[in-house]
Amino acid sequence: MDLLALKEKLMACAPGRWVLLAASKLYGWAGWLDRLAYQNGWKTVKSVNGRVVCIGNITAGGTGKTTAVLLAATLLAKKGMRVAIVSRGYKRQQKSKEAVVLFDNPDADWRMAGDEPFMMSRVLSQYKVPVVIAADRALAATEALRRFKSQIVLLDDGLQHHRLKRDANIILVDAKNPFGNGYLLPYGNLREPLEGLKRAALIILTHCDQATPRELEDIKDKIREYNDTVEILESEHKPEYYFDICQSRKVGLDEVKGKAACFCALGHPETFEKTLENLGLTLAQKWRFPDHQFYTEDHLRTFEETRNGLPLVTTFKDFVKFPDNWREILTKEVYVLSVNLKIRGGEKEEDKLEQVLYPKR
Repeated sequence: MDLLALKEKLMACAPGRWVLLAASKLYGWAGWLDRLAYQNGWKTVKSVNGRVVCIGNITAGGTGKTTAVLLAATLLAKKGMRVAIVSRGYKRQQKSKEAVVLFDNPDADWRMAGDEPFMMSRVLSQYKVPVVIAADRALAATEALRRFKSQIVLLDDGLQHHRLKRDANIILVDAKNPFGNGYLLPYGNLREPLEGLKRAALIILTHCDQATPRELEDIKDKIREYNDTVEILESEHKPEYYFDICQSRKVGLDEVKGKAACFCALGHPETFEKTLENLGLTLAQKWRFPDHQFYTEDHLRTFEETRNGLPLVTTFKDFVKFPDNWREILTKEVYVLSVNLKIRGGEKEEDKLEQVLYPKR
């Protein structure tokens, strides 16, 4: 039983809810002690010789953090800046104390880095952006600065990681479900109390197309209770195209229609499914897996044998975790949906993001 299923089972009964609530209290105290230790110098904050900007969440999963990191790295790289991404490589299978570097190495395996860092490395390969993975983010940042002479390091999902000193925090807030039920994990989905919003130099609301203007204003009002000076940007996740992995070609969004089957291992699979439906697909079959699930030959055979000839759609994050012999099992009409984060308001609003990433001298 995965953790999400266990939580749902516990939430269904009063004793289970009390257990989760007690665990939330313990989680909150542990987080408070950790922050206090760094604030008072009981634990050492590591500084590196370069600019570090953190892009993270105050809630668990599904805000669109990875697409935000990709957007930030792309904006900087297009301006000719040397940028690197640092990540802990959550759920990677091959762990070591040494930093793992993804850069111009086509033989790299997602198991050594984690699915999200591996995906980012592949997407950003055209811009030569290195991705450095280590549980010790300070070690990874030091390696990125030493080896690549990076001008800026993007700290992926490091808001609750206090050991590495950063110059700015960018916090993502999901407009669909900004703060959950207001409780900390595991009773709620907050990683830390909302006071953490005070540390933000910039806040990006994601999935704004799935909230009403009134709801967006309410979220902004709530944020300003904790940080009344922070700039708040609105964004949407825009589908760009399908990629036919069997034919290795891009396919227009209007070329895949009608009934289809889909699968994903995401924090919020319903968002992916809703996107496909909005693109005109009727989802006759849906498979959902826990976030960061890896796929075996048996998984792929199940998809192939039960999709009844329908097109099969997934995400890039899922595709990078296919077994090496996937072409022997999936032979036609398998599509990866490419989705990018778009800041509302055009270049003027994007400039605000760039100014936080790397202030103009």
